Amino acid sequence: MIYNILHRTTYKYKYPVSVGDHVACLKPRSFAHNQLLQNEMQIAPAPRTITERVDFFGNVLCFFTVQEPHKELIVESRSTVRIHPVRSRYAASSLPWEESAQRLAQDFGLEALEAFQFQFESPRIRVKPEFAEYARISFTPGRPMHEALWDLTTRIHKDFRFDSKSTNVRTTVEEVFKKRRGVCQDFAHVQIACLRSINLAARYVSGYLRTYPPPGKPRLIGADASHAWISAYCRGLGWLDMDPTNNVAPSDGHVTLAWGRDYSDVSPLRGLILGGGQHTLEVAVDMEPVEA
Repeated sequence: MIYNILHRTTYKYKYPVSVGDHVACLKPRSFAHNQLLQNEMQIAPAPRTITERVDFFGNVLCFFTVQEPHKELIVESRSTVRIHPVRSRYAASSLPWEESAQRLAQDFGLEALEAFQFQFESPRIRVKPEFAEYARISFTPGRPMHEALWDLTTRIHKDFRFDSKSTNVRTTVEEVFKKRRGVCQDFAHVQIACLRSINLAARYVSGYLRTYPPPGKPRLIGADASHAWISAYCRGLGWLDMDPTNNVAPSDGHVTLAWGRDYSDVSPLRGLILGGGQHTLEVAVDMEPVEA
């Protein structure tokens, strides 16, 4: 499957912004099953400077500075991505989850060292007893890692309600866990907190999800979603992606943009501005399949 993806972010300011320094994480990653074919960034007003760097986790970041006064900033990222079929690893046998965690701590190979860093707390995710208690309902003694991971994903999907008005980017994972409602970003944070609280490695994945119109209705431009899910490390099987919002293992309808410890590592657009006052934010994503 090949997708053309347009991700448009629009900031509208009450007063002119004289200078803005921004960082965009909007260039999809390229790896075996998620091949980036093309990407271009369009920014208005045109930035005075623009550079690309690769961050610690391998994501491509775009740094740009707008130095002319402006009351509106539009950032468009246009990408073409080919998604290859993924052979299911979820039916394969896996180690008991405790053994998987123990072996990871004793392995000094490159893959294990990369995974090990995702066992610990991060800016938005804390390790807490209540998360461990919730996780252990699924992660019972001796249960295979992949089986327990599926069960936890299903429980979060069942126990938590999708409610776009209940949280914002500043809502803590503890609040989400207490309210039992939120959005995809929140559910990913909750699942990662649960996994790390029982000493398992898990990372936050940002990307796009293809949505489908109701029967007989046309596909709406901009209706596709910026999305988030998780990836947990299983010794012997590698990274296993799970989408707790939809209770699925990501497939050809998911496109990976970036990954990190939590949302703060992969925020699509952030920065500092001088001036502006109050502002409004509009985000639209269009994910068009162009080849089956």
